[in-house]
Amino acid sequence: MNHLNSDLHTTPEREEAEDALRLLRRWAASASPEEVADLDPAIARLLPAGAVMNYPVLSRDYPEGFTADDTYRATLPDLQNGPTSLIRGARQHLQHVGISNFRLPIRFHTRHGGDLSLETSVTGTVSLEAGKKGINMSRIMRSFYKHAEKTFSFEVIEAALDDYISDLGSLDARIQMRFSYPMKVTSLRSGLEGFQYYDFALELVEKDGVRRKFMHLDYVYSSTCPCSLELSEHARQMRGQLATPHSQRSVARISVEMACKDCLWFEDLIEHARAAVPTETQVMVKREDEQAFAELNAANPIFVEDAARLFCERLLSDARIGDFRVVASHQESLHSHDAVSILTEGGTFAAQSIDPKLFTTLFHVG
Repeated sequence: MNHLNSDLHTTPEREEAEDALRLLRRWAASASPEEVADLDPAIARLLPAGAVMNYPVLSRDYPEGFTADDTYRATLPDLQNGPTSLIRGARQHLQHVGISNFRLPIRFHTRHGGDLSLETSVTGTVSLEAGKKGINMSRIMRSFYKHAEKTFSFEVIEAALDDYISDLGSLDARIQMRFSYPMKVTSLRSGLEGFQYYDFALELVEKDGVRRKFMHLDYVYSSTCPCSLELSEHARQMRGQLATPHSQRSVARISVEMACKDCLWFEDLIEHARAAVPTETQVMVKREDEQAFAELNAANPIFVEDAARLFCERLLSDARIGDFRVVASHQESLHSHDAVSILTEGGTFAAQSIDPKLFTTLFHVG
């Protein structure tokens, strides 16, 4: 016989709700998770710490045997390639979006026909249209790995760039590769040999369907202040006072556009820099080399303005080089600040504003 309880149609008082909650918790505390779920999965949230739980209880063991097949992969969410409605912020065109400092070994040609395998840091970016949420970053890395086993050349970078544009549906793209290039150099007088390491970057840029190639070199040298040299000599001559001119480690970042199909080798750009400013820091040094270096600096005193113009003179003489930029920093041993200069040729590197941290990146720590 069924009895209709009129209390079901009335709003329970708070005290009644609290009594019911205590009863429910008491029952759930001794029930199994399956029994709780069978009654109502939401009950799990009424238990102690239940507010931060999800039901069902999730496995904490890594599933060694699980395989993601095509059907399973098709169910995976992909927010980065989601609809326009997911875009946060202004729906603006992004000039660059991608990855930085993706590292892998790359083989490089040398001017004398050998190959070197060097650890290389890759930066890869593409443009992103205003109506797209984002890009699949892993595609950039996968694209590069497809070509990384080949002997390196700008043609291989171009193949990777082609993949960027087709795989990511982008209009513009850029690849930059940074590495430290070893070159054996001979000391000034003793004949000892050692490896000098040069920080290089190669860059391939496609914008509006036009591709351009760039090479960047950090050249490290010693700069003896011409003013300090003259003042030191004045003290010697006029007062018989021993004095030494101040010199300092200095860095020039030389960026050039490769203007023709003829290859501009890494060694070529190094030799241009060395011919312009011959006081390159030394690797292997005996006493006769140290004396020679002092004489070489005395024969080539240089202000930071001189450095930029001397590098410029050499770069202008090479028809393989188009637009270029020279950024020089003399890290003063006299002053507590640095002396800096920038010289650009052509419109490619000209800019009204510079990165506030530009000159701090020219600090060479050896």
